[in-house]
Amino acid sequence: MARLHSLYPLDLLLCLLVSLLLVPLVFFNIEPMLRLILGLPFLLFVPGYVLVFALFPARKTDRGIDTLERVVLSFGLSIAVVPLIGLLLNYTPWGIRLEPVLLSVLFFIIGMGLYGMYRWRKTDVEERFVLPLKLSLPRQESRVDRALTVILIVAILVVLVSLVYVIALPRTGETFTEFYLLGPQGNAEGYPRNLTTQQNATVIIGIANHEHHDVNYTIEIWLVNQTIVNNHTLYNQMWFLDMIPVNLPSQPVNTGEPWSPQWNHTYTFSINRTGTFKLAFLLLTTPDTARYQSDTNYRDVANQILAKAYRETHLWLTIR
Repeated sequence: MARLHSLYPLDLLLCLLVSLLLVPLVFFNIEPMLRLILGLPFLLFVPGYVLVFALFPARKTDRGIDTLERVVLSFGLSIAVVPLIGLLLNYTPWGIRLEPVLLSVLFFIIGMGLYGMYRWRKTDVEERFVLPLKLSLPRQESRVDRALTVILIVAILVVLVSLVYVIALPRTGETFTEFYLLGPQGNAEGYPRNLTTQQNATVIIGIANHEHHDVNYTIEIWLVNQTIVNNHTLYNQMWFLDMIPVNLPSQPVNTGEPWSPQWNHTYTFSINRTGTFKLAFLLLTTPDTARYQSDTNYRDVANQILAKAYRETHLWLTIR
């Protein structure tokens, strides 16, 4: 084993092997925990290590660095190299996505690894860096240097443990609800605008729950006639039209896939009044205990009704 260790840079070969093993695990979505275990060094240690190895293939001499310095530089350079690769990808057609980032970092590791192996083989055998099979603190250093070395090792371990904890801890993330209106053809166009009394019109109401828990939604639909006076909204008429209850489970936000609706409802309505109105769709997440009548003008409590909405969208209609 010792002879093999002196003939081949086993530490460099191990870095390349770990990097290559990660590719099928990611592309075939195999064992998330194993992907996490291999993915952390792939991003935070290996890129910097192969770069340091390529720069310093010799052992601790006037042309080399020792093991601890390599480890520290490996973390620091990895944190610098990986974001730079992501920045370059941002200006390419592939963008910053999982597959391009994975392959780009892999190509960097393989390229630097092969270059480091080439430089290592060109270095005199006596001067080649070989990862010691038994790690120990340098005995030639002073007590202060050894104490600083221990503190540095502890700091690296604390950072690694904290990073693993943050990644493994379930993240709540941002909570929100998508609430939108589409035209009758399912596009953000072709909305009904000019109608006659009792003419049927259709819109599509959509909701997507990203609140991280099931939500009982209520959609209230109101017909509002309002005017703006000195930047102040005056409600002349406010008529209750309809109410739609909806229960939806939470679904994650997947920005890597094409958008698809969670809940769509084709809503057909007709108006028996003339004038210019705002057809307001109010989304509530708490039940509204009030019982509204369709023939009652709620203009006096319009502000209170509108303020209860979690989300609101509307159409402007002209009814003749």
